[in-house]
Amino acid sequence: MTIFMLLPELWLFALVCALFVASVRGAKSVAGWLPAAAAMGVLVALAGVSARAELLHATYKLDALSQFFKLVIALGFAVVTGIGAGKKDDADMTPDYYMLLGLSAWGLMLLASCVELVTLYLALELSSYSLYALIPLRGQDRRAAEAGIKYILFGAAVTALALFGLSYIMAAKHTTYIAALAASSWSFADAPLAVLGLTLFLAGFFYKLALFPFHFWCPDVYQGSKNETAAYVATIPKLGAVVVLVRLAALFAPHMEVTNILAVLGAVSMTAGNLAALVQRDVKRLLGYSSVAHAGYVMLGLAAGSAAGLSAAAFYSLAYILMNLAAFYVVCTMSVGGENPSLEDLDGLYKRAPALAMILAVAAFALVGLPPTAGFTGKLFLLSAAWDQGYHWLVIVAVLNTAISIYYYLSLVRHAYTGESDAPALVVPRGSLVFGGVLAALVLLLGILPAPLYDLAAMAGTQLHP
Repeated sequence: MTIFMLLPELWLFALVCALFVASVRGAKSVAGWLPAAAAMGVLVALAGVSARAELLHATYKLDALSQFFKLVIALGFAVVTGIGAGKKDDADMTPDYYMLLGLSAWGLMLLASCVELVTLYLALELSSYSLYALIPLRGQDRRAAEAGIKYILFGAAVTALALFGLSYIMAAKHTTYIAALAASSWSFADAPLAVLGLTLFLAGFFYKLALFPFHFWCPDVYQGSKNETAAYVATIPKLGAVVVLVRLAALFAPHMEVTNILAVLGAVSMTAGNLAALVQRDVKRLLGYSSVAHAGYVMLGLAAGSAAGLSAAAFYSLAYILMNLAAFYVVCTMSVGGENPSLEDLDGLYKRAPALAMILAVAAFALVGLPPTAGFTGKLFLLSAAWDQGYHWLVIVAVLNTAISIYYYLSLVRHAYTGESDAPALVVPRGSLVFGGVLAALVLLLGILPAPLYDLAAMAGTQLHP
């Protein structure tokens, strides 16, 4: 091994250390240099895409899947810090706030390369602990304290389930290495204890993904936490859950007991999330239930269990964070005082801030899955993979749910473009508008030219499931 193989992790860890020093020295703001340093991390991760190695007694693996997700995590962290840099007057946006965000992202990068279950669990907890401190951080808002308590309590319960399941896997299979587990049978008839244990172990990652029935924390936490914190929690931690689920889904064949469980959970999650989102007025709460539905869409690729399905799940996770971050960018930018915007607050946005209205429209169209956005391309890959493996009923459920979601996503656009408001015009700095425009452009570009990034995801899927 050489140190250059670990450059993405080392760069982010160095950034966390720099933020720690800035916090100890009492720096008031790091907005002047942090976005540029985070953007440099994206370039470093891009340079490390081709790294391949097995380290630390084969518990830590650099492969196409891990390097793809490290690139996406670095991109997401750079976008979140860029959104936060626009709030220079916010007293909560201190160096230690960004340090905790960076520590969570670093844990997710480690999670992407872990190929042993105990190491996976430790990396998952490392990425979670800093969020327990960040979510209640919202001035004197009581809703933030409620959100923090719910996140911690639900997280503790699910962690206990995951550890209990891990003990069953160890008792039944006598190993925690994913490569060794892949060589054994995962039929319920052959290994009922192991299948039960794996189902419980997956619960920890379903919680991160906000998949039904582990989604109850999601809308409350989005609504109660700071807008910038919600933008992070809604996107980057889900990448860690997806990368682990993709690795574990490679253990199974289509229509096995575990994959059928994934398919059923996906169908219920889509339906429950979309139906609950229909009646929401708070935009962040609406996006919370939206993420429950999108967790169900990811299950299409995981249930398919093929190389195409795993590739589609990886690609869709990238598309999801881009379009969701674009939506949260509008939420953060239009909320000058950090308040939660409602649908009525979007009225007349096309007059008050035309650029924000356009970015919101692109994000909403992408979340629906309309062409030529990244959401359309990602859903097309997922539906094709599931259909090819015989999950016709699941594809029909997904298509019907996409039709349901049109109502509340386009309601965002309807309020922005047809509603009338006497509110004054929003003054948005030119640099912030350029940043939002780049986000919207990436959402469109990934829909029009998906091949370069999809090829990376396909390489990862083929490597896991030849």
